[in-house]
Amino acid sequence: MNKILLSLTAVSALAAATVIPAVASAQSINQRQAMLERRIDQGLRNGSLSRGEAYRLNTQLRETARLESRYRRGGLSGWERADLDRRFDRISAQIRYERRDRDYGHGYGHGPRRW
Repeated sequence: MNKILLSLTAVSALAAATVIPAVASAQSINQRQAMLERRIDQGLRNGSLSRGEAYRLNTQLRETARLESRYRRGGLSGWERADLDRRFDRISAQIRYERRDRDYGHGYGHGPRRW
């Protein structure tokens, strides 16, 4: 009887250990996605991103979200998680670049010269 209880306890602990990382990884992916969306919105509001830049970045973010949902259908593997992380890293770097490229969304550089 004790052996059966011990084995049931071990199996249930193992099952709980496999579910918890999946939930934790889903939360961090969603948090990261939300943070990137906030950075794009903030850049658009303060003028460091043009509308076109924000549109392209949001499109890349939506495509990554679609890919994430496809990955999650069969369960998120380590490779798929790493792929999503790489894609989010690339989008983050693009946001950083676009916000600092002095291509302002307020029409900077497109008016008549005033020298």
